[in-house]
Amino acid sequence: MSLDAAAIKTLEAVTTATITTILLKKGLRNVWMRGTQPLRPGTGMRKVGKAFTLRFVPAREDLATPESWSSPTSTRAAIEAMPEGCIAVADAMGVTDAGIFGDILCARMMKRNVAGLVTDGVVRDLAGVMGTNLPVWCRGGAAPPSVAGLTFVAWQQPIACGGVAVFPDDIVVADDDGAVLIPQALLAEVLATAPEQERMEGWIMDEVGKGVPLPGLYPMNAETKARYEKSKG
Repeated sequence: MSLDAAAIKTLEAVTTATITTILLKKGLRNVWMRGTQPLRPGTGMRKVGKAFTLRFVPAREDLATPESWSSPTSTRAAIEAMPEGCIAVADAMGVTDAGIFGDILCARMMKRNVAGLVTDGVVRDLAGVMGTNLPVWCRGGAAPPSVAGLTFVAWQQPIACGGVAVFPDDIVVADDDGAVLIPQALLAEVLATAPEQERMEGWIMDEVGKGVPLPGLYPMNAETKARYEKSKG
């Protein structure tokens, strides 16, 4: 199933917490990318896009050099290959002492209408990166450049990000709780299930606000389910 405008609109209204619950019911427990926290928490922003994967390996002195930034296999070249609306997902192996992208690269991604950057590593030039307004989910910031600890080797290959297997064109949803992966094969089911899950949990919150105790409410027993169905008209 393609990630069209209608699918994006649906997923923008669904929390990553809800998505993890839906995927857990399908047997997928490992879909939340560890360490992917928003640089600007508390905004309520949610981004949806196809994964454009980037892969780093440990730094090797003959490869991880400033000269490598001009190589055909470089983060610079990868950015020029990113399609509009994608979310760049970078496997930085959890390294936190070398920033994979800085303000200039993030500014270029914004110009190319990339929806966001998700990584289990860190970025550099934090003030500049935030000034570009590119939505970023990462472990924080570090002053040293990527080549201080990492070698960039490829894009659009299967990667691991935050302990999650990410394939090109898998669907990524990121909000204040971090970034979650939806496998392409399960996109249709998530789209069909998620709005109802959100509606149901909203109703439960209303009931909690009225003072209804949790047993039989969350999860619902048969009587509560009947009341919920009746509330939908």
